[in-house]
Order: sequence, then structure tokens, then C-alpha cells
Amino acid sequence: MTGNPPLFDTFAQIVVFQLLGLSADSHLGAALHFFVMDVAKIFFLLVVIIYVMGLLRALLSPERVREYVRNRPDWQARGMAVSLGAVTPFCSCSSVPLFIGFVEAGIPLGVTFSFLIASPMINEVAVVILIGILGWKLALLYVAAGLLVAWFGGLAMQWLRTERWVEEYVWNIQMGKMALPAVDTSLRGRHQYALSEVREIIGRIWKWVFLGIGVGALFHGYVPEDWVSRHLASGSWYDVPAAVLLGIPLYSNATGIIPVAEAMLGKGVAIGTTLAMMMSVAALSLPEMLILRKVIKWQALARFALVLAVSFIVVGWAFNAIV
Repeated sequence: MTGNPPLFDTFAQIVVFQLLGLSADSHLGAALHFFVMDVAKIFFLLVVIIYVMGLLRALLSPERVREYVRNRPDWQARGMAVSLGAVTPFCSCSSVPLFIGFVEAGIPLGVTFSFLIASPMINEVAVVILIGILGWKLALLYVAAGLLVAWFGGLAMQWLRTERWVEEYVWNIQMGKMALPAVDTSLRGRHQYALSEVREIIGRIWKWVFLGIGVGALFHGYVPEDWVSRHLASGSWYDVPAAVLLGIPLYSNATGIIPVAEAMLGKGVAIGTTLAMMMSVAALSLPEMLILRKVIKWQALARFALVLAVSFIVVGWAFNAIV
């Protein structure tokens, strides 16, 4: 089910069961085996994928993303925004200036929200790690659900006319202040850029990856299956809303929450419930909401959170009914 590569599983067994002498049947042994295996596996994948994508992304900057989407028909701009959000590694921190740039350029706010939903929730690094840990089927389900939520979530925000709740200073920013940086497109330049991407992205997310793996390891080793079956795998309608609410106070990204999802699936939690939890943590966490508060007022923020929560719950229910 999880698709764990034998190399990392063997490495974890040597470290935990042979070097440390822990039993595979003990809670600590099971939790630590999960932790060591996922740390080695996820950081290996992170370094390789971020470097490769950095080589290809040397010419892509937030400013170029903005210019690429600008002055397009609404449906075309939304499709581009969702697609660019899915392939760019912008976190909530870099999404704020990008949001301002989109508004400056006259891009509809609903289109911008589609990007803001897709960007933290889907990226190629998370997809590759999802495939490596949980298999390509679950990865495909997650990506498809994320794209749908980003598309229709942005439409919902546009229908709610949230432009009236954008902070005043955003509208007062003059266009054209952000100049496109000079980019070294030589092979050496792309190599240096890729290395800087590895350092910058891993430097920004490593603690959240460790936290996610740690939570997943504790969940895997110590949480009894009967507790999970009562609270998140009971088959009741409230499993999915409970998972979404559980994800709100957490802070991670799509990469950091994968080990938690792996542990949940291992305990028998349904796929739809797990997907809803992953999306909630990646796109609906309180810290990210507080960062977005710099740009939009509470009225828009509350509607944004409500649209996402309802979308994630619907996705979870749908997948639980289908799979």
C-alpha cells in the first residue's frame, strides 16, 4: 500500500533493530523504525527533486508568473494560475507578495485565490514523494482533488466579491515597481541556482518535515488502532469534518504532512478522510491564515477558510464513497 523502497526500509531496520537493539513489536521500535525510514527517504527525495526542478526553473520567478497570467481571459487565466500554482514551490510567505503583484496587474481576485489554493497544496516535490511513499494512485487522487478545489474555490471567492475586503495599501501600490532580475542561464548558473534552491527550500521546511515525520511516527507506533477506528475510521459522516478540523491548528506543507497521512492509512483511515486532512494542513492552517491577513481583511479571510473547509469535506466524502 505504501510503496516504501526496500533500501530505506533495510537501512531503518539496521539502525533501529540491530544497532539500537529495539524490538519490532515494541511501540518505540515501531515508531523509531517509521521515523528513521521516512527521514532518510523523504530528505533523499527532497534533495534530488528540488535540484532537478531547480535546473529547469532558473528562468521562472514570481514576477514572470505574474506577467504570464496577466491580461488573459478569465477561464484561461484561472487555468494558468492553477497550473502554475501546482508546479511552483511558493509557500505562504512568497505567496503574499505574489498576491500583491497579481492585484497590481489587474488579475481578478478569484483567479489569484485559485493560485493561492493550488500553490501550497500541490507541487512536484510533494507529488514525487507521495508516489514514492503512498503509491501513484493516491498521488493522482490528491493532485486531481487539489486542482478541482483550486479551480472551484477561486470561482467561489470571485462569486463572493471579496475584492471589497482587500487591504487598502494593496490597491495603493504602484505598478511596475518590481523589476525582473537578471538570470544566468548558463549551465553553471543553473547549477548554482539549483543548489541555492535546495539550500533555501530545505532550510525553510526541514523542521516541518521532521515534525510531520515525528507526528506520523508517534501515530504509527503509539496510537491504538481501536482509537483510530472510533474517531477517524468509524465510517461515520463526521470522520471527514473531524479530520479537516484536526488539520487547522497544525502547520506544515504538502511534503511535511505526507508521513502523517502514511501513518493514518496504515491505521485503517479511509483515503478520503486522509486526503481531506492533508489538504487542511497544507492550505488551511492557522499560521497561513495569519500571513494572508496581511493582505485581506477578516471578512474575506473567513470566507476563504469556509470555502476551503467545505471543499475539503466534500472531497473527502466523495472519495470515501467512491474508493
